[in-house]
Amino acid sequence: MRLLHTSDWHLGRAFHRVSMLGAQAEFIGHLVATVRERGVDAVVVSGDVYDRAVPPLAAVELFDDALHRLADLGVPTVMISGNHDSARRLGVGAGLIDRAGIHLRTEPSACGTPVVLADTHGDVAFYGLPYLEPALVKDEFGVEKPGHEAVLAAAMERVRADLATRAGGTRCVVLAHAFVTGGEASDSERDITVGGVAAVPAGVFDGVDYAALGHLHGSQTITERVRYSGSPLPYSFSEADHRKSMWLVDLGADGSLAAERIDCPVPRALARIRGRLEDLLADPELARHEEAWVEATLTDPVRPADAMARLSERFPHTLSLVFDPERAPDDPDVSYARRLAGRSDQEIAEDFVAHVRGAGPDAREQAVLREAFDAVRADAAVREVAR
Repeated sequence: MRLLHTSDWHLGRAFHRVSMLGAQAEFIGHLVATVRERGVDAVVVSGDVYDRAVPPLAAVELFDDALHRLADLGVPTVMISGNHDSARRLGVGAGLIDRAGIHLRTEPSACGTPVVLADTHGDVAFYGLPYLEPALVKDEFGVEKPGHEAVLAAAMERVRADLATRAGGTRCVVLAHAFVTGGEASDSERDITVGGVAAVPAGVFDGVDYAALGHLHGSQTITERVRYSGSPLPYSFSEADHRKSMWLVDLGADGSLAAERIDCPVPRALARIRGRLEDLLADPELARHEEAWVEATLTDPVRPADAMARLSERFPHTLSLVFDPERAPDDPDVSYARRLAGRSDQEIAEDFVAHVRGAGPDAREQAVLREAFDAVRADAAVREVAR
């Protein structure tokens, strides 16, 4: 069976205030053409279809168009909700849509109920594990201490229990939206840390013929059978070196697997340039970035006048301007943002405690801070679901 694995469409999202709707529509056309031209038997979409719980109308219309075009091909599509989606909204009408061969899996309680498709060699069971917010699904899975590994492991127990009831030789594909250990994150993914831990071990998916993952925006191979497709378009400059693609996966009769990357159309290249303004304007090596979307970091000791206007004369698609003057790390004038770069909320809070009282929090106090951050994030998730 030939599968096309994609995820993280983030329909409705902009890139530094530039609308991506046209590029997203071009991607949908590319997806449909790939399905038709490469003889795809099933499409899997591993979450974050939309960029937010209540997407703009234009994004909903594009999603509707994608569903109609996929249904018209007669190729089954299995799709789960991600942490950016409203599972309840995305799942509206799932029963009816199911009849058209579009299988939306947004309910955690249905993790152990697969979509079963068949080829000439037998059945392939597709299990959809939507994004499992630990605080919201711990009761469903009977988990005492909510965490990503615990709830995902419990969901996989249901998958294995159902698979054990099926005919021998039934192949298994799992769709999941999670941060798996070994994956490389980018700046455009929403933090899903719980209890100081965001990642789950790849071993959770042991025994699965293929795990089609979503959440991380870079296409990557965790193991031969556990892969991220990544987002089809860039959504932050941290993705400047990404090759945007989908996985074309051939699943053999014996569960053997072969995977090929299918490149996605990207509207513009991304470039991150750094240096003093006059050097950036004069450097001939930077000519290759003149038509790219540019993030420029200026290192001038003093902020240059009209920097954005001057940069835009050479790089007309400059979208982001960062000022990072050349200073010693212990210089008191080093910016607050620079000192906080790459630090988690927990680490920032612990540093604040140390600054105020002269000593950092002990283990008990660290746990209190961690629980507070988890509670706030869980409450935000509940509020978003209820919107």
